[in-house]
Amino acid sequence: MTAPVDDLRAAIQRSRAILALTGAGISAESGIPTFRGPGGLWRSYSPEQLATPDAFARDPLLVWTWYDWRRGIIRGAEPNPGHRALAELEKLKGAGFTLVTQNVDGLHERAGSRRVVKLHGDIWKVRCTGCGASSVNDEVPLPELPPRCSCGALLRPGVVWFGESLPEDEWERAVEASRGAEVFLVAGTSAAVYPAAGLAALARARGAKIAVVNPEDTPLDGLADWVLRGLAGEVLPRLAG
Repeated sequence: MTAPVDDLRAAIQRSRAILALTGAGISAESGIPTFRGPGGLWRSYSPEQLATPDAFARDPLLVWTWYDWRRGIIRGAEPNPGHRALAELEKLKGAGFTLVTQNVDGLHERAGSRRVVKLHGDIWKVRCTGCGASSVNDEVPLPELPPRCSCGALLRPGVVWFGESLPEDEWERAVEASRGAEVFLVAGTSAAVYPAAGLAALARARGAKIAVVNPEDTPLDGLADWVLRGLAGEVLPRLAG
């Protein structure tokens, strides 16, 4: 009888369409604090108090100080073996591989992934609250807080805040890839944030096999064909080999 990791690796090798869904857990393995785990608080604030349109309207300097701190931590982090394994799977499967992430840190791209759907935006992008212009800004630290657009209006982080809708084009890409997936791989996420966590059920309804890679129980375990307990950086390289 084959071990679960060997069975899953074989299924991935046979599959023509794979979707991988990642979350904060895979970035935590690179030293980036999660919203909900230990170290998820900043000063005396929780992310739910800072990552909202209302918080930005009340105190844009406070919100930007937090994001400037986060950008500094991310800049000092490196992709881990889990990120690199997913990039390797993309190389092996080409257009048959889609990576959907709830992370905004860009570590997947730094590891070499290119077919990335960013459901929650990108911390390295800024958007003008006045003219609506969007651009990449990777300065760390930012020279001015809060930063402003050339038009004079405040810039905001190019991320999805609590209470905001996901970007429609990215969500549609994620849904389409979920419907076509033969293997749906959930790695490094608590699978507790919706609507992203609902993509697995959508894929399952279309006949996909579900695999969960996480050190702790997740709400998707009961739906899964494979549940592999462990860190993404430890398990995923065994699937891509």
